[in-house]
Amino acid sequence: MQAILGVLFHSLGGIAAGSFYMPYNKVKDWAWETYWMVGGVMSWLIVPPLAAWLTVPGFPDILAASSSTILGITFLMGLLWGVGGLSYGLGVRYLGMSLGNSVVLGFCAAFGAIVPSIYYNFNPQEGKTTFTDMLDSTGGQVVLLGVLVCLLGIALSGKAGMLKEKELSDEEKKKSVSEFNLVKGLAVAILSGILSSFFSFGIEAGKPLADAAVKAGYDHLFANNVTFIVILWGGLATNLVWTTILSIKNKSYKDFTNTNTPIRNNILFSALAGTIWFLQFFFYGMGESKLGNGASSWILHMATIILTANLWGIYRKEWQGVAKRTKVTITLGIFTILLSVVLVGIGNSI
Repeated sequence: MQAILGVLFHSLGGIAAGSFYMPYNKVKDWAWETYWMVGGVMSWLIVPPLAAWLTVPGFPDILAASSSTILGITFLMGLLWGVGGLSYGLGVRYLGMSLGNSVVLGFCAAFGAIVPSIYYNFNPQEGKTTFTDMLDSTGGQVVLLGVLVCLLGIALSGKAGMLKEKELSDEEKKKSVSEFNLVKGLAVAILSGILSSFFSFGIEAGKPLADAAVKAGYDHLFANNVTFIVILWGGLATNLVWTTILSIKNKSYKDFTNTNTPIRNNILFSALAGTIWFLQFFFYGMGESKLGNGASSWILHMATIILTANLWGIYRKEWQGVAKRTKVTITLGIFTILLSVVLVGIGNSI
């Protein structure tokens, strides 16, 4: 029953993560950095403490009593993840929901599975699996196989993107993805996929915060909400700095006072996107508390996002008008990435 609940919670989180960008498509006549800033303030600054206050009311005392080292490392992981989250937005902006998410989350799943073991190879810790351990164990070998399969899936997805770029005119490509740019999109998507995996490391680094919440008598189902606050502070710092720089450079800060745009609706849709975005981790924390396996939880989360995002891509007709060969290629790429996620999950369970 615990495993079923874990899968259910992760599915809800994955659906939220794969869907959050949709409200941004309703924003009219605003620069990207403007609506990303509004959504970010909601998802990183306002909603996380609110969720923690509703579920772990004593979280300020827990944070105050925690060591500066734990808070610092957790914040640093969030800072690096914030770069991944920032480039994720750019990846979807240039590639669309389907291709953008497939590439970003494929890399994210792969690196999230192997980077921690490489780190522990150089900094051994009791109870932590090293890369050498992975090479010497059946489960580890299955995980590494899954990573290789994932890279194959990413290559197929990238190939589909190249075929799409050749087959469609600029006008046709921009009907579904207004700023389609394959080269820019793939570059930032790869960067995002690598750095986005640092959220998983942040959860691991901030585990003492969640443990302290449980010891204080709070439900373990919501204990990770304390950790999320610190990680998301890091993400907020990265994204707020960059979007502010862009706002000044492009003078897009004028969007907030431009009465020729639907200011109220734009704020509402951006805030909705930010709120939906945070819900992925709200449910992720609940799912991880039921499954009790951070690595497998991360992989399950990635798989659900990939499926959801690609369903939205179909809904938005991002692959309409391309040849059958291109549709087959992107389909094979998606299923190959999902297969890799399954393999990594199996390897971690072994």
